[in-house]
Amino acid sequence: MAIGAVTLVTDAPGRVLTIIAAAGLLLFATLSWRARPKLAISDGGLSIRGPLRTHRLEKADIKIVRITEFRRIARKVRLLEIDAADDQLFVLTRWDLGADPLDVLDALTAAGLTGR
Repeated sequence: MAIGAVTLVTDAPGRVLTIIAAAGLLLFATLSWRARPKLAISDGGLSIRGPLRTHRLEKADIKIVRITEFRRIARKVRLLEIDAADDQLFVLTRWDLGADPLDVLDALTAAGLTGR
Protein backbone atom coordinates (compact mmCIF):
# COMPACT_ATOMS: atom_id res chain seq x y z
CA MET A 1 0.00 0.00 0.00
CA ALA A 2 2.86 2.38 0.77
CA ILE A 3 4.52 1.63 -2.57
CA GLY A 4 1.21 2.28 -4.30
CA ALA A 5 0.86 5.58 -2.47
CA VAL A 6 4.25 6.74 -3.66
CA THR A 7 4.04 5.48 -7.26
CA LEU A 8 0.39 5.39 -8.29
CA VAL A 9 -1.50 8.11 -6.43
CA THR A 10 -1.09 11.45 -8.18
CA ASP A 11 -3.06 13.79 -5.94
CA ALA A 12 -1.44 14.97 -2.70
CA PRO A 13 -4.41 14.41 -0.32
CA GLY A 14 -4.93 10.88 -1.64
CA ARG A 15 -1.24 10.14 -1.23
CA VAL A 16 -1.29 11.36 2.39
CA LEU A 17 -4.38 9.31 3.22
CA THR A 18 -2.92 6.20 1.61
CA ILE A 19 0.35 6.59 3.53
CA ILE A 20 -1.60 7.01 6.79
CA ALA A 21 -3.63 3.88 6.00
CA ALA A 22 -0.43 1.93 5.21
CA ALA A 23 1.15 3.03 8.50
CA GLY A 24 -2.03 2.01 10.37
CA LEU A 25 -2.01 -1.42 8.74
CA LEU A 26 1.66 -1.89 9.60
CA LEU A 27 1.02 -0.92 13.23
CA PHE A 28 -2.00 -3.26 13.41
CA ALA A 29 0.01 -6.15 11.94
CA THR A 30 2.86 -5.57 14.39
CA LEU A 31 0.58 -5.44 17.43
CA SER A 32 -1.37 -8.51 16.27
CA TRP A 33 1.85 -10.46 15.77
CA ARG A 34 3.07 -9.53 19.24
CA ALA A 35 -0.29 -10.19 20.91
CA ARG A 36 -0.37 -13.98 20.69
CA PRO A 37 0.05 -16.04 22.75
CA LYS A 38 -0.21 -14.03 25.93
CA LEU A 39 0.11 -16.84 28.45
CA ALA A 40 3.18 -18.99 29.09
CA ILE A 41 4.04 -21.49 31.80
CA SER A 42 7.42 -20.57 33.22
CA ASP A 43 9.52 -21.84 36.12
CA GLY A 44 7.17 -22.03 39.09
CA GLY A 45 4.52 -19.70 37.73
CA LEU A 46 2.88 -17.96 34.81
CA SER A 47 3.95 -15.17 32.49
CA ILE A 48 1.13 -13.08 31.08
CA ARG A 49 2.27 -10.74 28.34
CA GLY A 50 0.51 -7.41 28.00
CA PRO A 51 0.86 -4.72 25.36
CA LEU A 52 3.75 -3.03 27.14
CA ARG A 53 5.04 -5.37 29.85
CA THR A 54 4.90 -8.95 31.06
CA HIS A 55 3.19 -9.83 34.35
CA ARG A 56 4.82 -12.61 36.31
CA LEU A 57 2.64 -14.65 38.66
CA GLU A 58 4.20 -17.11 41.06
CA LYS A 59 2.28 -20.23 42.05
CA ALA A 60 1.40 -18.67 45.43
CA ASP A 61 0.01 -15.53 43.72
CA ILE A 62 -2.67 -17.44 41.79
CA LYS A 63 -5.99 -17.61 43.65
CA ILE A 64 -8.08 -19.45 41.10
CA VAL A 65 -8.14 -20.30 37.41
CA ARG A 66 -11.54 -20.92 35.86
CA ILE A 67 -13.38 -21.11 32.57
CA THR A 68 -16.31 -18.81 31.94
CA GLU A 69 -18.64 -19.90 29.15
CA PHE A 70 -21.54 -17.98 27.67
CA ARG A 71 -23.52 -17.77 24.48
CA ARG A 72 -22.95 -14.86 22.18
CA ILE A 73 -24.55 -14.46 18.77
CA ALA A 74 -25.61 -18.11 18.59
CA ARG A 75 -22.24 -19.59 19.56
CA LYS A 76 -20.40 -20.50 22.74
CA VAL A 77 -17.56 -18.28 23.86
CA ARG A 78 -15.09 -19.53 26.46
CA LEU A 79 -12.84 -17.29 28.49
CA LEU A 80 -9.96 -18.30 30.76
CA GLU A 81 -9.99 -16.19 33.93
CA ILE A 82 -6.95 -16.00 36.20
CA ASP A 83 -7.60 -14.36 39.56
CA ALA A 84 -4.36 -13.15 41.17
CA ALA A 85 -3.67 -12.48 44.85
CA ASP A 86 -3.19 -8.74 44.36
CA ASP A 87 -6.81 -8.27 43.16
CA GLN A 88 -5.91 -8.54 39.49
CA LEU A 89 -8.12 -10.43 37.07
CA PHE A 90 -6.70 -11.59 33.76
CA VAL A 91 -9.31 -12.59 31.16
CA LEU A 92 -7.93 -14.38 28.13
CA THR A 93 -9.85 -15.40 25.02
CA ARG A 94 -9.11 -18.12 22.50
CA TRP A 95 -7.43 -15.47 20.35
CA ASP A 96 -5.17 -14.44 23.25
CA LEU A 97 -4.21 -18.02 24.08
CA GLY A 98 -3.76 -19.43 20.60
CA ALA A 99 -5.64 -22.57 21.70
CA ASP A 100 -8.93 -23.65 23.21
CA PRO A 101 -9.22 -22.34 26.80
CA LEU A 102 -10.21 -25.84 28.01
CA ASP A 103 -6.95 -27.27 26.66
CA VAL A 104 -5.02 -24.45 28.33
CA LEU A 105 -6.81 -25.13 31.62
CA ASP A 106 -5.85 -28.80 31.35
CA ALA A 107 -2.20 -27.81 30.79
CA LEU A 108 -2.30 -25.44 33.78
CA THR A 109 -3.84 -28.17 35.94
CA ALA A 110 -1.16 -30.64 34.88
CA ALA A 111 1.50 -28.08 35.81
CA GLY A 112 -0.16 -27.50 39.19
CA LEU A 113 -0.99 -23.84 38.54
CA THR A 114 -4.77 -23.76 38.99
CA GLY A 115 -4.79 -22.09 42.39
CA ARG A 116 -4.78 -23.06 46.02
